[in-house]
Amino acid sequence: MSLMHSPELLAQVAALPPLPGVYRYFDVQDALLYVGKALNLKRRVSSYFQKNHGGTRTGHMVSKIVRLETTVVRSEAEALLLENNLIKSLQPKYNILFRDDKSYPYLKITGVAAKDGTGDAPAQAFARLSYYRGSIDKKHRYFGPYPTAWAIKETILLLQKVFRLRTCEDTVFVNRTRPCLLYQIKRCTAPCVGLISREAYAQAVAHAEALLRGDTQELLEQLQLRMMAYADQLEFEQAAELRNQMTALSRVLHQQSIETVSDKDVDILAVKVQGGRACVNLAMVRGGRHVGDRAYFPAHVEDAAAVFVPEGAADTPEGVGTEVEATPARSVESLVLHAFIAQHYIAVPVPPTLVVSVPVDAALLDALSEQSGVRIHSVHQPREQRRAWLDMALTNASLQLARLLAEEGSQQARTRALAQALDLPQEDLEALRIECFDVSHTAGEATQASCVVFAQHKLQSSQYRRYNIAGITGGDDYAAMRQVLQRRYSKLAEAQREAGGAELPSGQARLPDLVLIDGGKGQVSMAREVFTALGLDIAHIVGVQKGEGRKVGLEDLVFADGREKVALGKDSAALMLVAQIRDEAHRFAITGMRAQRAKVRVGGGQLEEIAGVGPKKRARLLQRFGGVRGVASASVEDLITVEGISRDLAEAIYRALR
Repeated sequence: MSLMHSPELLAQVAALPPLPGVYRYFDVQDALLYVGKALNLKRRVSSYFQKNHGGTRTGHMVSKIVRLETTVVRSEAEALLLENNLIKSLQPKYNILFRDDKSYPYLKITGVAAKDGTGDAPAQAFARLSYYRGSIDKKHRYFGPYPTAWAIKETILLLQKVFRLRTCEDTVFVNRTRPCLLYQIKRCTAPCVGLISREAYAQAVAHAEALLRGDTQELLEQLQLRMMAYADQLEFEQAAELRNQMTALSRVLHQQSIETVSDKDVDILAVKVQGGRACVNLAMVRGGRHVGDRAYFPAHVEDAAAVFVPEGAADTPEGVGTEVEATPARSVESLVLHAFIAQHYIAVPVPPTLVVSVPVDAALLDALSEQSGVRIHSVHQPREQRRAWLDMALTNASLQLARLLAEEGSQQARTRALAQALDLPQEDLEALRIECFDVSHTAGEATQASCVVFAQHKLQSSQYRRYNIAGITGGDDYAAMRQVLQRRYSKLAEAQREAGGAELPSGQARLPDLVLIDGGKGQVSMAREVFTALGLDIAHIVGVQKGEGRKVGLEDLVFADGREKVALGKDSAALMLVAQIRDEAHRFAITGMRAQRAKVRVGGGQLEEIAGVGPKKRARLLQRFGGVRGVASASVEDLITVEGISRDLAEAIYRALR
């Protein structure tokens, strides 16, 4: 195997130190192939180059290595954390990769008012419940994270029923003159109009926080003591109010089956592998309540599992592939779960207990404990309530994986049907790339064009693009299509001319296999003119012409190269894929056009152009004054009352908007 590598690379491998660290392999195009960690860099990396791996995936990867980078660290824990940080940021081909999801939502209780209800302003004294997603700060109190927005809304509804806390915006709160509907249906105590004292409201907030922390028994005992005290003082109305709170709280706890559960914050992790795909189902318990779950589907599972070798096996003189009794090969489920835990908890708080479907290495738990400052432990074979949680998570993982495999099978069938119908290459359907264009405007106003991308059997939202169309007559869709195609493909055409017809290097943009145009003969003719002028192959252009009555399923495909138009039929899998891509381009164009139109009409972009006014300050200004017009009519003295707005900045805003 070493004969196919340069002497410089082999010399670098031979000179590696016998220390813990992280290594990275690169191919001839400098693309990252693999990131790994090692207790002994010299033994671990050398093992890849000391044996002929034949035609295995490990051999295929090793044959591509032309460059090596290493980083020495102090411990295995540091190596593990660095390895997974690099995997998440660099996304190598031969590592199990969990894509970044949106940040988790939190339940937010505004303000840091004292327990007696005092505060600088009424809105601060009467704390508000709200859904929140983003970075947290010390000005407010946060509970979570929760797996979904639905879990937050359910929790807020629970707290409204039991403790009747407000959820309205501060701008609404300070301007109320009479109670709202939530007061009438007993979901709020109407602090906005003074129907509850600051002290009583602060007590309700403290009780809500106790429930969110999982201190349910202590809370019930405290409520009972207060109820008895009111009864002894013959204050039966207040005692009845506390009795109703306790009844509502007990009913909720009974429905959730958590009255005897000692766990407060637990994550349940169940993994299933089937058909080359994997699913990790993460269920969350917060404050003793099961608040929901979320499924994750990693990429590169088969490649990563094929090239993985246990640390002990790779460190033996015989090299990769040697069976070592002390370090048995991990199952794919174990590899997937370890990758998820290491990558997921880099940015998400880790609870003290993890209930898992397969065992977790002590080294990984030690690294998480070192990172979080809290001792983390895992439970592999749980009992009682934890067993029920894990069984439920395993069932959900199986269902989600079955759904994914069914969807992927259907999507792959659609891709194959479209390739067959249009005589596109079928050798590598994973590489089939489709780009679709649409134009949207309202009576010629705020014209935008969209380009959506379909590749690897799915829509690639990260590659979508919007184009602001300018310099044309309003409502001229043909001119708009001409402009967007020229802007999209002019650089590609120039690169092809410079290459003299040769294939462009890997990693560089290429002409898609299919360019879909939402329109009939007119739009296709315009696209043909653009491609002809740029020297591109017009055979790639296909128009999606609406059928009779503009009904879905009656579309015709119109070709730029003179072929007869094709009606695939409403039950055609190929037409289903075309309609899916076309509808996505239409949706993406419309949402962009509406945002642009609102910006033009309302003047939302004016604040963005003022130096020193970022997203947070802009949001505070718009919230305080109800919109850009309100900000524009505000005085400098009014502007400086907004958090973060200095006098100099207020004067700059005042001048810019006038």
